[in-house]
Amino acid sequence: MTLRSFSALTDQEPLFRDLAPAGSYVALRVGFLAPEEESNLFPSTWIRFYTIHAYGLKDPLTRWAATANGATRWSSITLPDEAGVMAAYRLHGLRYGCVIGLPARISRSRKRTFGIFARNDREMTNAEIGALRASLAELHAPERDALTQSQAEVLRMLSEGVRYKEIAWRLGITEGAVKARFKAACQRLGARTAVQAANIAQKRGLL
Repeated sequence: MTLRSFSALTDQEPLFRDLAPAGSYVALRVGFLAPEEESNLFPSTWIRFYTIHAYGLKDPLTRWAATANGATRWSSITLPDEAGVMAAYRLHGLRYGCVIGLPARISRSRKRTFGIFARNDREMTNAEIGALRASLAELHAPERDALTQSQAEVLRMLSEGVRYKEIAWRLGITEGAVKARFKAACQRLGARTAVQAANIAQKRGLL
């Protein structure tokens, strides 16, 4: 689990903090080994402990999320736990929670999204789990990922350090049009800066 996140995801973090006050981890569109975007709101002590003990591939929660579709409470997961990962969660005050796994929305993608959410006081309600699942489904949706050719063109040049005025001259359009295309690209990608937008677009094969 790392600490990296992008803006569309950070926009949802207040909800995650509210419903999972003990911590959460969300991975969007997981590819070969890594997600395109992730958010980690777990306590730093748990992140460090989890990393040192290499729990990533041993964790019953992540194993459930890798294959199952839907949502379930931690207490309902019965997968083997030879490494004692769930006991370690409890030892760090992460006693209750839910895990959500979403399948690829388009067959050629094969990329899943999942989230692990924790509380230290009580089981999560059905309404809370439903709200978290809806949030992940919105973040996972591929429809907003696509860029038009003109948006990708502007974003590519901005990421290479080309200024608005130069881009406008190259494309034969106004600076205002360049900025409008850039703004539209950022909105589709859930980014706030050119570097952030370019990083997301490159990870998704849009540039």
